[in-house]
Amino acid sequence: MNKKLLIFLCSASLLAVALPLRAQTGCDDSPENPTVVLGLVGAAGALFSTVRARLKARRNLSGR
Repeated sequence: MNKKLLIFLCSASLLAVALPLRAQTGCDDSPENPTVVLGLVGAAGALFSTVRARLKARRNLSGR
């Protein structure tokens, strides 16, 4: 199968799946802002990782 044909078929199938999902205006008029929600989840994950690393470093320092 030709590579260009394969790429075209994959792109067409992706659009065929994505367009019906967009039929109800997607996230444009959603009551919650998904970008803000994702930002908050990412910030919470980063904060958790930082606090955990600091606690682990403090625990190793006091154990010497």
